[in-house]
Amino acid sequence: MKEGFRQSMAWLHTWSGLLVCWILLLVFCAGTASYYRNEITIWMQPELHGAAASKVTTEAAATAAQQAMQERAQGAPRWFISLPGERTPATQLGWSKPSKPGEKKRGRRGNFHSEMADPATGDVLSKPRETRGGEFLYRLHFDLHYMSAIWGRWIVGFCAMFMLVSIISGIVTHKRIFKDLFTFRPKKGQRSWLDAHNVTAVLALPYHLMITYTGLVTLMFLYMPSGATAAYKGDQDTFFAEAFPGGSNDRKVSGVAAPLTPFAPLVRQAEQHWGGKVERISVNHPGDANAVITLSRAAGRDMSSKQPSMDFDGVSGRLLSTNGDELPGASATHGVMYGLHIAHFGGPLLRALFFLSGLAGCAMVATGALLWAVKTRQKQAKALAAGKRPSFGLRLVEALNIGAIAGIPIAFGAYFWANRLLTVGMENRPQEEIACFFGAWALVAIVAQLRPSRAMWRIQLAAGAFLFCALPVLNIFTTESHLGVTLFMGQGPVSVAAFDLVVLVLGLGLVYAAWKLKPLPTKAVKTAAATKPAAPAMEAA
Repeated sequence: MKEGFRQSMAWLHTWSGLLVCWILLLVFCAGTASYYRNEITIWMQPELHGAAASKVTTEAAATAAQQAMQERAQGAPRWFISLPGERTPATQLGWSKPSKPGEKKRGRRGNFHSEMADPATGDVLSKPRETRGGEFLYRLHFDLHYMSAIWGRWIVGFCAMFMLVSIISGIVTHKRIFKDLFTFRPKKGQRSWLDAHNVTAVLALPYHLMITYTGLVTLMFLYMPSGATAAYKGDQDTFFAEAFPGGSNDRKVSGVAAPLTPFAPLVRQAEQHWGGKVERISVNHPGDANAVITLSRAAGRDMSSKQPSMDFDGVSGRLLSTNGDELPGASATHGVMYGLHIAHFGGPLLRALFFLSGLAGCAMVATGALLWAVKTRQKQAKALAAGKRPSFGLRLVEALNIGAIAGIPIAFGAYFWANRLLTVGMENRPQEEIACFFGAWALVAIVAQLRPSRAMWRIQLAAGAFLFCALPVLNIFTTESHLGVTLFMGQGPVSVAAFDLVVLVLGLGLVYAAWKLKPLPTKAVKTAAATKPAAPAMEAA
């Protein structure tokens, strides 16, 4: 640590940010994309683009869904129904398949079946290609992948804590934090990178603080279980039951067959009680005398992620309990913190603002990593001018910067391209798409380690630019919902056209970055080398 409080904070800011910046960049990129995970999933299932959402009431959609489930999910222990809404044009039906005696367990998702249905009739829509869609990106930003979810969350939480320390120490370090918001001096080497880092950090500073802190709060029972463990003597079930009270859906199956009451009157009663629409219906033990129907309200404009629900007797339709109308203080606070993080309460404009703030966070992390490399290269300028090789640390950071900053867009592009190019009926298709994501990223990261240079930056940025810019063109040859149809003819979901336009804009940004890294003129390099030996190295950095 350096002498003086501000100098110590500057040291802490540098190293707490650098050590985890590459994982943080992945988390920020995937988390930013998650604001539109529903829209991403819709884009990645083009078979559903031609099915326009029917303008039906919630009651009619629930009735059609009930009839469809009774026909297709006989004997299932649980039903799950997601009714259509602003961002989901179709009804989603899901049920747990009953286990057969001696049948081998097929994992968490192996016994679950889901279908997309027409809201008006309940008829199965054209079976879409299997994909994790935006859900993969959502889980990636806090679970990572190819490891235990618990380990992934510990790693992300560790990095998030470093991020919080880096933000607070950065605020302390800045003497002119508000002036930095309006200061950017291009083509000034290290000064320009510092200005870019300051602008992207200060511009969305409230968002950065909020998203980092609430991200830690959402998993606080994993990171800090000691309080609940000590108070409840290790009985976590009792703790969660009291802190987050549930409903009456813990009935045991009776074994006595009984018909299920119609959904429509229950939906009407719930919507009158809440003054809002029902979004989800779940049924425990359908067809049994102890069946329980749970209705959950659609997300509104309240900040809490905990939407109220109502439990009804599955045979008589009698109201058993209402949950979430008045939550205990701790549960309500946790719901607001989690709601702030996922921003389901936001309309289109607020969601777009969160998305732009997330992009600013990506730029903040990336410019911070680049700034360290630029400063270190400047310190080693004399040695580099004398023909010595850069230090191991500098070369490693520069290679990791290329692999992360230029490599992550390539990974995203490969994921979307795989969705269009892989055979629709391929076995384990979702996992193959994910393998393309990580395979492309691993390849470019390894290549970057071999030669971390200005030319490598340009090649990888150009590759990412091609994947993004050519994606709308790829749609012309692989789907019937390309921009010519969705934008100019006004057919298909608006979100499909919006996705194509956003990736096109991001691709053009990568084109500009690759163009800015065009080779320096030979004459200019020789002149700079004769007058100021460190200039070419700094310019390349």
